[in-house]
Amino acid sequence: MSTPAAHLLAPVLARGAAGHASADDVALRRWTRGARRGARVRQEVTYGELARHITATATALAADGLGAGDRALFSVRPRPQGVVLALGAVRAGATVVFVDPGSTPELFAARVAAARPTLAMTESLLYAVSRGPLRRLARSRGILLPDYATLSVRHVHAGPWLPGVPRRSRAAASLARTAPDVDALPGLDPEREALVVFTSGTTAQPRAVVHGAGSLLAGCDLLREVFDLAPGDVVHTDQMLLGMPALLAGATWSVPAEPPSRDVVTFGRCLAGAAGTYLVPADVTVLLDAVEDGRLPARGPRVALVGGAPVTRALLERATRVLPGTRWVGVYGMTEILPVAVVEAADKLAFDGDGDLVGRPLPGVEAHLVPVDGTLDDGVGELVLGGPSLMAGYLHDLDGSGRDGSRRATEHRTGDLARFEPDGRTVLVGRTRDMIIRGTTNIYPGLFEPRIAAIEGVGEAVLVGVLQDDGDELVALVVTSRADSPTGSQPGTGGPPAVDLDPLHPLVARVRAVLPEVVDHDALPDVVLHGTHVPLTGRSRKPDRHALACAAARWCRAPHAPGAPGPSRPSGPT
Repeated sequence: MSTPAAHLLAPVLARGAAGHASADDVALRRWTRGARRGARVRQEVTYGELARHITATATALAADGLGAGDRALFSVRPRPQGVVLALGAVRAGATVVFVDPGSTPELFAARVAAARPTLAMTESLLYAVSRGPLRRLARSRGILLPDYATLSVRHVHAGPWLPGVPRRSRAAASLARTAPDVDALPGLDPEREALVVFTSGTTAQPRAVVHGAGSLLAGCDLLREVFDLAPGDVVHTDQMLLGMPALLAGATWSVPAEPPSRDVVTFGRCLAGAAGTYLVPADVTVLLDAVEDGRLPARGPRVALVGGAPVTRALLERATRVLPGTRWVGVYGMTEILPVAVVEAADKLAFDGDGDLVGRPLPGVEAHLVPVDGTLDDGVGELVLGGPSLMAGYLHDLDGSGRDGSRRATEHRTGDLARFEPDGRTVLVGRTRDMIIRGTTNIYPGLFEPRIAAIEGVGEAVLVGVLQDDGDELVALVVTSRADSPTGSQPGTGGPPAVDLDPLHPLVARVRAVLPEVVDHDALPDVVLHGTHVPLTGRSRKPDRHALACAAARWCRAPHAPGAPGPSRPSGPT
């Protein structure tokens, strides 16, 4: 039976209680860029202040009618005021709904309709740039934001009042100054819905993951243990769910002025000497570039967790070489259950098997394989997961009939194809939806991409299937040069840059010559192309396979197609 102690907020509120040894320790530290080189601390919040502000905010929200079953749209950066707002809503018994304001207006509207919120927590700046003259300026720069002020819900704004903020909106700062009243708040129920995160889906049925306060605590506790955090440590990250493990450990969550993709130098200066950080692979590349070109000293954190997209051997080899004093750890997980497994850089670099080694399932994580097409072919099956950190379910299922527990998730089918090593470690070999079918052969890209990426001179390697008129697929291999820095999708620039593909690049010939030694004959690509970069997609910035397949289509045409420049079915790579 769940107890209040299993609630995400229980450890944080306990550390901030009057008389607790940690009450005067710094819980949150916010940085800002200085006028000159370097960064300066803009704000610090102790555990005592954090607990008091959370309870005060929850008291004010509850007095305004927010309670169990209510949902609050959340579009606030993870700064102290945003952290207090989010945790205050959860303390009031409500659910925080993360909705990306950068999605299309149609998708944003569909997600709002699916979430059915009663409150919107929004940064003042978003109100200002979503209407009036600033809206026109934003649109001219390729940014189209929804008009938050027209949402028929109550409003809370973070930051100073700006034109465009609804007249009756409550200021987050004023909520935090309310007299705390614990007796006016519901008890801490770990089973209560606490977080909704939209991950994919269409306007007809947006797909959103729902977590309870208990599953969030279980996942954050696992990350705390991977970080090996202790009171007094510092975790430097702009990710809210990755900052929470610091608060659970009594450490300091250091909030950067900007994420590394926007200002890697300031980020890196604050990162040096920290106990830990969390980075997506694209951010690791940016950080290592800054060290190698002299903009940052070669001093990193004690531990760097890398996840959100495949963590390649080439990336870890470079990371351990450039910042050898940092313990580099690959993290495998997903929104539905995070984390699942971790792998030390040394172990991954020493692994000489096929596929992508992601490590052993973490304590409490249950993992097994189910057959694909009725059989575990060569021990490969779809990975299915469960455990305390598993989501409650998907929003459309739970809102249908599952709030009584009848449709709560008991396991998650990941869509990842995997096998288990004899020692229990998990190896990914592809995705069920990424699987390429050419003729009668099933080709799992994840089985071969790590091998190709290890070829001298290759930076990244992505295999994609290009659908033909007869329903068959041709296989395109796109490689980038190791010396090139992938640009991917750049937020705020109006969309990702077009990828340029070249079948005559010198690297293509070198890769062709080696491919028969590293790729099974039946999986040899129909065409090899050099790309300027690998386009990225989604919040986690994963390779955009659809975009690559579309870009490669002109070189992948069956020989009977009129004017087709592509090859015939190969006996080897072309």
